[in-house]
Amino acid sequence: MRSDWTTLPHSVITKTTEQVGGAFEATPAPDGNHAQIASTVTGPSGPVFVKAACGEWAVQSLRYELAVTQAVDRYPPALRWHFEADGWLVVGTEHLAGPHPDLSPGSPDLDLLTAALKDLQQTPAPGDRWFTPAERLGFTHPAMDGGTLVHSDLNPTNLIVTPHGLRIVDWAWATKAAAWVELALLVQWLIGSGHTADQAEDWLGQFPAWTGTSGDVLDHFASANAAKWAAKARHNTERWVHDLARWTGDWAIHRVRGA
Repeated sequence: MRSDWTTLPHSVITKTTEQVGGAFEATPAPDGNHAQIASTVTGPSGPVFVKAACGEWAVQSLRYELAVTQAVDRYPPALRWHFEADGWLVVGTEHLAGPHPDLSPGSPDLDLLTAALKDLQQTPAPGDRWFTPAERLGFTHPAMDGGTLVHSDLNPTNLIVTPHGLRIVDWAWATKAAAWVELALLVQWLIGSGHTADQAEDWLGQFPAWTGTSGDVLDHFASANAAKWAAKARHNTERWVHDLARWTGDWAIHRVRGA
């Protein structure tokens, strides 16, 4: 849940005002929940996207996003400035404008996603500052370990179509893992966008990391992920949780029946 800007310490408001060049207007982001503040801030120097976090977990997530801007070119929003004040970490990045992609079968936006994934599948995760697969997902398998930087939440609301290609936001769950893990986590969003489980797997067959992963490993992943979301759905009434339980369940059933 987003905090109101008026609840922030005076020092945070003052430093933000200095960074944007004067008085500003803030429009809250419609999606995401990692940072207490996530807004488009428009001041004399133009719009910038600002996230502000306090508390250990929220600050850690925002630090991951900062680190990604240093590790990945082109796809995340460019860093404009950041500062810390009174226990808050505040980050201003490039403001990205554009629609979210259509990931339904046959959509031309899938070509944009393919291009981005082919680059990201080759992007190493420098150091060990990132989530592990077990920390990120709550389950693991030896085959999930690897050295690739994985976004791990490529749902359409984290993807923005721009005149220069697809851009990717909200890297708070950046994970160091095997490259195929990113693709396995994409199955649920492809199904949610209208693919059958079989169609989703067919589309992912263009990536060597997918075709090089054994069926047993994918079976384990699909089953564990479906079980996790089914458990969450039993204790949560939010629609998106139940959607993910259904989509991950569809894939797990498909795997059991023989992909």
